[in-house]
Amino acid sequence: MGPGTDHLRRLPKVELHCHIEGAARPDLVQRVAARHAVDLEGLFDDAGRYRWHDFSSFIRAYDRAAGVFRTEEDFRDLAFDHFAGIAAEGAVYGEIFVSPDHAAASGLSWRAYADGLAAGIRDASAATGIEGRMIAIGVRHHGPESVLAAARLVASQPHALVTGFGLAGDERSHHPRDFAPAFRIAEEAGLGLTVHAGELDGPESVRAALDHLPVSRIGHGVRAIEDPDLVHRIAAEGIVLELCPLSNIALGLYPDVARHPARSLMATGVRITVSSDDPPYFGSSIGTEYAALARDQDFSDSELVALGRTALEAAFVDAPTRERIAASLRDW
Repeated sequence: MGPGTDHLRRLPKVELHCHIEGAARPDLVQRVAARHAVDLEGLFDDAGRYRWHDFSSFIRAYDRAAGVFRTEEDFRDLAFDHFAGIAAEGAVYGEIFVSPDHAAASGLSWRAYADGLAAGIRDASAATGIEGRMIAIGVRHHGPESVLAAARLVASQPHALVTGFGLAGDERSHHPRDFAPAFRIAEEAGLGLTVHAGELDGPESVRAALDHLPVSRIGHGVRAIEDPDLVHRIAAEGIVLELCPLSNIALGLYPDVARHPARSLMATGVRITVSSDDPPYFGSSIGTEYAALARDQDFSDSELVALGRTALEAAFVDAPTRERIAASLRDW
């Protein structure tokens, strides 16, 4: 989190938007790859960071790194590493995006994949006190039938820690109305709903998602700032934006944190949260996201804690757990 940020580390934080395969740190990927004798030649640069230069190469690196995780033990280690890591930065609750498609690609059933991740979450909770839940996602550019199959799978095989359903992938692929049947199934199963929109595509992507999908949250949604009427609608409807500033900067949406519209959106009454997205790829973490907003947008400690309160209110978690976590935010 950088020098002079010990007090920021102690602030209680809540993270809603993080892809678990995208949270795999290079050293963990190397250790797990060694278990399975996987060749990682070319995946990392000389400094040990993931090698990518644009969105397409990012996706290739992401999929290649994700491919080393093949067993329940692997996914347990991945979840434990992530949740223990964010707990060390002050997180008291986190949600992760999990993918039935990655489960299938790894050769695991949905149940074995979810059970492995859940074991890591529970072990991290026992070690640090952090709570965690999972949001199953369909991959937009795989098409509506693939996303529908993911929704049916998740709804037919419920898991105690899988409490949400969402849509990720290239938002320029297909119209949100194409995914309405999948979201109906997830909604009927009692899952919280979110959708990636307004990142690579403009405000029209957010508007279309709100028009056609029964979501309470928008993943990213940052480009809504380009349409004042849309911003007003988001604020009026109480939609929560899962902002990921350092991810947006790494992908070239904004030149730096100072010019990211996080504070501008908050000033209009939009309910915003802050998360790390795919942390080792973007040089982010929940701690560095908070520190960047404090440094470059003058967010006060109380404003940062308020981000966590907003996130907890929007979290896909049961009421007793929410209230227990809320006490730590009130006590701060």
